[in-house]
Amino acid sequence: MRHIAVIGSGPAGFYTAEAALKTFGSEVRVDLIDRLPVPYGLIRSGVAPDHQSIKAVTRRYENTASDEQVRFFGNVTVGQDVTVEELRGLYDAVVTCTGAPADKRLGVPGDDLPGVIGSAAFVGWYNGHPDFAGLYPPLDGETVAVIGNGNVALDVARILAKTPEEFAGSDIVGHALEALRLSKVRRIIVCGRRGPHQIAMTPKELGELGHLARAAPLVDPAAFPPIEGDDMLDPGQRKSVTLLRGFAAAGGSDKPVIIDFRFFSSPVAILGTDRVEGIRLEHTALDADGHAHGDGHTVDISCSMVVSCIGYRSITIEGLPYDEKAGRFANEEGRIGGIGSGLYCAGWARRGPTGTIGTNRPDGFQIVEEMAKDLPDAQGKQGGDGLARLLGERAVNAVSFDDWRRIEEAENLQARDGSPREKFVDLAEMIAAAQPA
Repeated sequence: MRHIAVIGSGPAGFYTAEAALKTFGSEVRVDLIDRLPVPYGLIRSGVAPDHQSIKAVTRRYENTASDEQVRFFGNVTVGQDVTVEELRGLYDAVVTCTGAPADKRLGVPGDDLPGVIGSAAFVGWYNGHPDFAGLYPPLDGETVAVIGNGNVALDVARILAKTPEEFAGSDIVGHALEALRLSKVRRIIVCGRRGPHQIAMTPKELGELGHLARAAPLVDPAAFPPIEGDDMLDPGQRKSVTLLRGFAAAGGSDKPVIIDFRFFSSPVAILGTDRVEGIRLEHTALDADGHAHGDGHTVDISCSMVVSCIGYRSITIEGLPYDEKAGRFANEEGRIGGIGSGLYCAGWARRGPTGTIGTNRPDGFQIVEEMAKDLPDAQGKQGGDGLARLLGERAVNAVSFDDWRRIEEAENLQARDGSPREKFVDLAEMIAAAQPA
């Protein structure tokens, strides 16, 4: 019997487990190990709470987890409760699928001031991630700057702009919903160092901004190149630019909240002494290769908070080589340490934070294909039984998938009207809810 340990139970982890079941059939056991007592990673704590249709993919993951050949070990931290070397001794292969949960720094003066928040932290706050439940973002000012021109920046802007009523049907956590209800934010400035033709925003997310109850997008018509250039874009990007042109033509709105797009604007400093008081933006221009360069012209804008949506990094794990420059684990086509090491990585831990949730599926299958070449035969290792014994000896309270179902049931029962669930944001409460009645 082959035994495979998958570190991380987000999309990459589940797709890797699915691939292992389909590749090796009845001759494999897969154990998903997660430091949180709850599975699904980015789906639970990264996907916007008002995008419930995307979260429906967890039904597929649940089918995988329900297979008798798959086990879930939640509340287990690799590198603390068990080492990578110990996992190598217990399993034929160890696949790291921990994603990229850490924010990249802005890298400008003042980026360490209170009120500068990375998108992983801010999204984790309104999604109920235990690491960020005590964030308390400063929503007491009129203006917030959001740095980035991707879908995460749009999610942050949309969440800041919505009315409490517009969160009906979402699973935004109660503490965030109440904070947003009391928010004084009336202008959300979305800054991008390049122009409309270079955005990474998709039409669905952009289109939502045109249908908000109390907020409207504002775009400067001067930011656009000649309209003939739109024909050179791929269909999705052309739709996005068409939406932006429509926002520009509308010329704003009398709605009380404005989402103000500032293209060709790059942050060069965060202003303030004890907290964020403003941001300095430098105007940029594109060179022949499409790279943005500052032209020396700056503008200072008062704001109370800066949310940086410029990318993510994987978190290091002792015993695994790490590529500091790329912000992910050092690997060659998903192998860590070369053929025969038994160590692999998949998803964002392998590629960096690129692609969609679905991109991780072919990634997981490719890793398992390589694994089948490297490890044609089982090595008679203990697998999950050995891990369970080791964790028991160390008094680690591992959470099973049945335990997770009890947590899920408790979250569903405590949901406010119209919401699918109210997530626990405290680890001790999660562990308590996991216990059999």
